[in-house]
Amino acid sequence: MDERVLRLLLGLGLDAEDGEVRVTMGPNFRLLGGSEGTHSRMQETCIRFNEELRRRGKTLNDVGGEEARAIIRMIERGL
Repeated sequence: MDERVLRLLLGLGLDAEDGEVRVTMGPNFRLLGGSEGTHSRMQETCIRFNEELRRRGKTLNDVGGEEARAIIRMIERGL
């Protein structure tokens, strides 16, 4: 298996009704679509996710699925 696998958080918003195509790419994430509010919330979540990884001294490749989900739940609870 190739060790250079790129892991990303992928956000897909399906509620846009204004005809805008929203795309955001950042460290560890790609966000596509959504209303202005949905896209903004996805951006904020990904930014906070990356901040939490830095706080823990980890990269996305260092965390498993359960830890990543726990971080997302923590962010959604506003902690």
